[in-house]
Amino acid sequence: MKFLLVEDDADTATYVMRGLKEHGHAVDLASTGRDGVFLAGSEPYDAIILDRMLPGVDGLALVKMLRGTGVKTPVLFLTALGGIDDRVEGLNAGADDYLVKPFAFSELLARVTALTRRPPLSSGQTVLRIADVEMDLLKRSVTRTGVAIDLQPREFMLLEFLMRHAGHIVTRTMLLEGVWDFHFDPKTNIVETNMSRLRAKLYREGVADLIHTIRGSGYVMDAPAAAEQKR
Repeated sequence: MKFLLVEDDADTATYVMRGLKEHGHAVDLASTGRDGVFLAGSEPYDAIILDRMLPGVDGLALVKMLRGTGVKTPVLFLTALGGIDDRVEGLNAGADDYLVKPFAFSELLARVTALTRRPPLSSGQTVLRIADVEMDLLKRSVTRTGVAIDLQPREFMLLEFLMRHAGHIVTRTMLLEGVWDFHFDPKTNIVETNMSRLRAKLYREGVADLIHTIRGSGYVMDAPAAAEQKR
């Protein structure tokens, strides 16, 4: 596979490039945001590994520029900015995953490889599917195993948020901001109550649960085996 690494720290760039090449991958390096924009728009890459704090054009602006020009290459933010707000901001800008420095190379490799296996979610996509759950964004309908599920508007938004972040842990704060547009903690169990109702409506006897609680972290919507690895 071929990756683009946009990183201005020489030590980090050398470390990541060496590791990727040792695993048989090709890597191009851009040390500024402007070079990153140019390469990402002119060369086909399987994924982009991107720092947020870059000279010239910062990482957030870079991702927004790429998505605005139709570049759908998966993007993994690799950055020292590890706060919840930072992660949400990065994902909202158009990134597909977020890994905080310091990091283990094995995790970086696993995450970026997973991104190459996941089909990109285009802005024009109107149907989301995770296992046997299907959501039609235009019809505002949800089915599981072909059976219609009646969801309240907030439950629909909650499920959509989980499906758009499938395979990734979403925190309570992310849900409050992304589903309820709360930028503060209302000190209620609003997330837990709606999550419980959603799970109950998705439940099918003899069919695996797709929404999992990651103790101390949040929730993940994924196949059972994949979710178990995140516990």
